[in-house]
Amino acid sequence: MKYALTIDSKTYTVNVGEIAAGQVEVAVNGKTFQVAVQNLSDETPKSIPLPAAHVPEPVIPKQEIPAVRPAAGSGMVIAPIPGLISEIRVKVGDSVTAGQCVATMEAMKMENNLNSSVAGIVQEISVQKGSEVNTGQMIMRIG
Repeated sequence: MKYALTIDSKTYTVNVGEIAAGQVEVAVNGKTFQVAVQNLSDETPKSIPLPAAHVPEPVIPKQEIPAVRPAAGSGMVIAPIPGLISEIRVKVGDSVTAGQCVATMEAMKMENNLNSSVAGIVQEISVQKGSEVNTGQMIMRIG
C-alpha cells in the first residue's frame, strides 16, 4: 500500500509491501528497507496500514545516514553538505562524463553543482527535485 505521510511538515512517500515470515519491504522516498514485523494482535494482516496519525518520528533517522565520502571513482554522487535539491539534470539510463554536473543543490543560500566523478550510465537516482538531503546522503549512482 502506498501512503503520503507528513511528519513535522515534511512529507514522505511510503510503500508498504506484503508481510511474509515476519518481514515486510518498506520503501521510503524511493529507498527500500527490509523491516521486521511483530504482530501484537490475534489477526494476521496481509499488509500493515500506517495511518499518518500513528506514525512516530521520521522513518530515516539522521544518525543512519553515512557521513562519509565515497572512494574516488566509485560512481556515487554524495551530498557534500545538508541542503535542498533544486535540479536533477540527468535521468536513469543517461550517459554522463567525469566532471559533468548531474544535479544542483541549494545550501547556505548558495547554489552548488554536484558533479559525477566517473564516466558511465546513471544507474539510480535516490532523490528528486525539492528533496532535503543530509551530508553524506547518496544523490545518485553512476556505473
